[in-house]
Amino acid sequence: MLPLSPPWAAPFLAAIEAGLREAAATDDPAITEAALHLIQAGGKRLRPLISLAAARSLAADHVVPDPHDPVIQGAVAVELVHLASLYHDDVMDEATERRGVASVNARFGNLIAVVTGDFLLARAAGIAARLGQNVASVLADTLAAMCEGQVLEVSDAHHLDRDPQRYLAAIHGKTASLMGTAAHIPAIICQASPSRQAVLREAGTDIGLLFQLRDDLLDLVATREQLGKEPAQDLLEGIYTLPVISALTNPSVRARLIEHLQAASDPAHRAEAVALVREAGGIEATLDHMRRLLARLEANLATSPGESLAWLGSLGKGIVASAEAACTFTGVGH
Repeated sequence: MLPLSPPWAAPFLAAIEAGLREAAATDDPAITEAALHLIQAGGKRLRPLISLAAARSLAADHVVPDPHDPVIQGAVAVELVHLASLYHDDVMDEATERRGVASVNARFGNLIAVVTGDFLLARAAGIAARLGQNVASVLADTLAAMCEGQVLEVSDAHHLDRDPQRYLAAIHGKTASLMGTAAHIPAIICQASPSRQAVLREAGTDIGLLFQLRDDLLDLVATREQLGKEPAQDLLEGIYTLPVISALTNPSVRARLIEHLQAASDPAHRAEAVALVREAGGIEATLDHMRRLLARLEANLATSPGESLAWLGSLGKGIVASAEAACTFTGVGH
């Protein structure tokens, strides 16, 4: 279980929800319905929480739970970008469900889903522009990084010799960059020093890397009930994540693993592939990488003490611990 409910969060998250609903509202009820679809479905709101923790570490007495507070607006812009990416991802993945409800593409069609995602991006850009040139520039650069990460992942699909550095670059772009920006934007708004901005951006980025690595592990080791979807979907799509990349370097399993990966449309072959990834140490190698990232995160945060940043550290620990627990439960890891 991740520590997603810091004691100070409730009124600020309520302001985030109000800001999201306001940003999604239009004069056309049909557009508003599509734009609100995933907002109303809820979610972890992890990125806004990172923004709030960063802001409170800098100016706790000046951040108020008002939808129009600049820090709240910055967090809303980041979450709108995240939501837009989900709309687009579901179209690419032909998903039918998201957050326990029908995906937007399943309910409204692909065209509406894509254009609504674009609409949310436009709303995010408008908010960023009103917050100032520096915020707008950071958010624009992040959008580019997210696209680059997604292109890297797609272009590497089904590559059995996927380079681990390209994998890490892909997840840095598609996931971690936005979490880094979630921590960076409030630092800009609060006029933090460049060094303080860098600390916060790097902390958010490391949390994003941990979060994606955890998701990639869970795709292999969790059950359908835990995931809310069929496990090993990455294998089905030819997306070879760090556990698989690591396992493929083990000569004792490589040939057999390749055989099963190439037949991954069959659930039985996917299950065998997962078993070989475990046997080859791919799961443990990924957990070790996460532990090194956590150590880097904690060392970074130690330079900036405070209750809010301590929560960021506990979040990082929770991500790693939940991954370790999932892997231990299935007989891998320590």
